[in-house]
Amino acid sequence: MSERLSVLKTYKLFVGGKFPRSESGRVYEVTDAKGTWLANAPLASRKDARDAVVAARKAFGGWSGATAYNRGQILYRVAEMLEGRRGQFVHEVADAEGLSKSKAALQVDAAIDRWVWYAGWSDKTAQIAGSANPVAGPYFNLSTPEPTGVVALLAPQDSSFLGLVSVIAPAIVTGNTTVVVAAEAAPLPALSLAEVLATSDLPGGVVNVLSGRTAELAAPLAAHQDVNAIDLAGADAELATELEKSAADNLKRVLRPQTVDWPADPGTARLLAFLETKTVWHPMGA
Repeated sequence: MSERLSVLKTYKLFVGGKFPRSESGRVYEVTDAKGTWLANAPLASRKDARDAVVAARKAFGGWSGATAYNRGQILYRVAEMLEGRRGQFVHEVADAEGLSKSKAALQVDAAIDRWVWYAGWSDKTAQIAGSANPVAGPYFNLSTPEPTGVVALLAPQDSSFLGLVSVIAPAIVTGNTTVVVAAEAAPLPALSLAEVLATSDLPGGVVNVLSGRTAELAAPLAAHQDVNAIDLAGADAELATELEKSAADNLKRVLRPQTVDWPADPGTARLLAFLETKTVWHPMGA
């Protein structure tokens, strides 16, 4: 029997629930920690970034208007799908980060558990971010959290999957839609995650995944007038400063880069980072 040729995977972007190639047709080589070629990833362009913002904005109304319980169900479904493809992600994380299979498995398991953890927060955020405010008068005064809008996420460069999940899940569980720039040197786990999201009941456009040069894609996202916030987790100090200046043009909310121990308890900081507070006055009727 003749030896068969393996079928190499073609990785694509994830925009609006579909899998387009980069509009420029460009790709770049992705290698493992030892420099061995793994795949060609799409090299997204500024046009791809703009298209992703359009898709995210289109999806925002439906996603932010869904019930918190429904969003939690969908995030839990993502965790179920990840569990079924655990072996694939262990392999990709091991290659991306130069880890042993056992250590990569710990990272993947933590990432799956983190989806479940954030799914559980979907209908509880209002309890910790909202309040009934005492006022001098016959009124109810209620503050409730609402999603900020379209959030650009620069995925961490040092944690290709657990860090990625740790920035996406808290942003979307509260009703935001996102444009994600995958880790530049290790985009394959992010591009594979997109395949899971596409089959997990998540509406198209809620998460859009781009791979390519972080600085090249972050610049138009930071300056984009229809992006409401940006998470600079994957930017170095010099790039972060440039992006903050661009983001100031339309008063984007900016989450600055910081040193994070991704396997540690994430707390609620990222969960609350991209929420706005709406306060309503209502007469008591007394």
